[in-house]
Amino acid sequence: MQLRRVHLMIGAACMTSWPWMTSAQQATLPAVQVNASRLDMPPLDVPAALSVVKVAPAQVGNPGINLSEMLVGVPGILARDRQNYAQDEQISIRGFGSRSTFGVRSIRLYVDGIPATLPDGQGQVSHFDFDVADRVEVLRGPYSVLYGNAAGGVVQLWSAPGTATPQTTLGVYAGSNDSFRYLADTRGTVGAMDYNVAASQLLSGGYRDHSRVNRQTAHARLGFDLGQGRTLTLVMNHLDQPVAQDPMGLTKAQLQADPRQASPVAEQFDTRKSTRQDQLGLIYERPSGDDGQWRAMVYYGQREITQYQSIPVATQANPLQPGGVVQPDTHYGGADLRWTHRGDWLGGDYEFVLGGGGDYQRQHRLGYENFVGDTLGVKGALRRDEDDNVNNVDAYAQWYWHFEPAWALMLGLRHDDVRFSAHDYYVTPSNPDDSGNVNYAATTPVVALQWRPGDDLRLYASYGEGFETPSYNELGYRSDGQPGLAFNLRPAHSHNIELGAKWQATQMLFFNAALFRADTRDELAIDASVNGRTTYRNVPEARRQGVELSMDGEIAPSWHLVAGYTHLQAQFRSSFLTCTATPCLAPNVPVHAGSRMPGVPEDYGSLLLRHDGDAHWSQGLTLTAAGPTTANDFGTARAAGYVIADADVTYAFPLGESARMQLSARVNNFADHRYVGSVIVNDGNGRYYEPAPARTWMFGARLVF
Repeated sequence: MQLRRVHLMIGAACMTSWPWMTSAQQATLPAVQVNASRLDMPPLDVPAALSVVKVAPAQVGNPGINLSEMLVGVPGILARDRQNYAQDEQISIRGFGSRSTFGVRSIRLYVDGIPATLPDGQGQVSHFDFDVADRVEVLRGPYSVLYGNAAGGVVQLWSAPGTATPQTTLGVYAGSNDSFRYLADTRGTVGAMDYNVAASQLLSGGYRDHSRVNRQTAHARLGFDLGQGRTLTLVMNHLDQPVAQDPMGLTKAQLQADPRQASPVAEQFDTRKSTRQDQLGLIYERPSGDDGQWRAMVYYGQREITQYQSIPVATQANPLQPGGVVQPDTHYGGADLRWTHRGDWLGGDYEFVLGGGGDYQRQHRLGYENFVGDTLGVKGALRRDEDDNVNNVDAYAQWYWHFEPAWALMLGLRHDDVRFSAHDYYVTPSNPDDSGNVNYAATTPVVALQWRPGDDLRLYASYGEGFETPSYNELGYRSDGQPGLAFNLRPAHSHNIELGAKWQATQMLFFNAALFRADTRDELAIDASVNGRTTYRNVPEARRQGVELSMDGEIAPSWHLVAGYTHLQAQFRSSFLTCTATPCLAPNVPVHAGSRMPGVPEDYGSLLLRHDGDAHWSQGLTLTAAGPTTANDFGTARAAGYVIADADVTYAFPLGESARMQLSARVNNFADHRYVGSVIVNDGNGRYYEPAPARTWMFGARLVF
């Protein structure tokens, strides 16, 4: 799809709003303080590309299953529901993270200030609970490097505090493909404690064959007021996904023949994944004198995964091959201590943050054959037994100085030291000891300058250097097919610049724009992905540059529009040799400088137009568009662009004096368009394509009392 098509779709929506607006029609938005910048200021004053999405309890048009539902109209970020819960959502920010074949890479994830990204950089969003959510914050660009081992940005979910009056919500959703979601949420205040506790279950047969899922989640946020400005916050979450079938990708011929089918090898080997995760975090805050604050955070978690892949039996005849069943058991945790001080220097207000912390990850990884005799898709003989450990120590500082009425300066510095070590216990005469270790370290600066030519306008420029280590999933397999970890991979280093503008046109209408460029050395890229197993390599130079545009506000009484558009040029800046399959003893296929990076379109955007006519009815129209997406380094495989329309309607009515019922109906892709929702980059078997659903329905009911 052409740039013009996406641009006009969103630009027209912005322009048509102007005749409807008068200042008398606008109401005042409540002030929102955000945490993504670690500074206590509204989004307008943050010298960075920052989007804040309020998650209202009344948004029952969405079932609240995926993060992608919440990010409509947010520029820069591309969240794709893969219709494959064995691999989680595919999320990228400005092209960073598009290489991930499962989970989330290149982006730091947090829930209520507690890391949802493992110390090695691998994250997932399947335990994000939107029933308790107050808002989602998306930070993009140079500012995000202050969060450490990531390149693209930061996504944070914040739970709503408990309400003064206790409130309970019970909900059920039912829709296409035998999909059901059940939820319960209760929130309130008891003495000095406020609480917000929720639990849910998702059951679905899946749009495609062999894509069934059963997922249960629970989340609790407890806040304690200890007096004298001291607070303690307890955050707990639980994920149990006993089954998530993996239909795998399709070839172009399979896609054209039947997009709902699973790959034949997926059913042959019964590819699937089970996940269980529990996490606990504590945050303690207290004043430090009259102008400061201490914040201490500790967390601990455990994640257990068992995944059955489609590695052929013949391939596993090699005694060095680690099998077709992956079973990592991961224990992780960490702590962070932060001091904030506010004051006045040379006539200007400043805010100074100094902090440091450490994280650890202990993973016992087992590998088994995925067959016993002639029976496929079962756990067979042991083929891998190792401990994979990560230790990270970091320190950071940032200083925001409003040195003139119209000018502000932000300086930041962070140092990370990350150590990976592997201890191999599966040692045989034909499989030698592959233990080893590697250290990565970097110091990354950030600087931003902001100009305020008017009360409602902010212009800023920023620069930052990023640092991203390989994760254990990227180190896990070598391109040459030999055993052991790929310790030859190097961390990626990026130089990021950004120019931005923020304009509050009225009290209820906001516009944002940003120009950005990120040059990366030793870009981490996919070498080959075969039968669910992926190997990686470093590319000497890569560049991502583009523009983001967004608007959010009331365009007429009872009409609200949020829209976002991104143009992204992502290219390899140097030539390199790669593989087309594994094992690959020596890369021998050239990829030329200037080639487009796979996995992300050049143009993408979305908008949501919502009408709340009265206290009972609410209607919404969502448009999502993306240009063509290449699926391999050579640009020979690509998925076509698309424009998809969704619609929802909600009716709410009281039940007695203190209860109300909310009924909703939603249709996704109501034009019944056939398209590819996501791609598997550099799949060695040509199974690049993950088809999105045709027209689907979802009906919901929520009882609030």
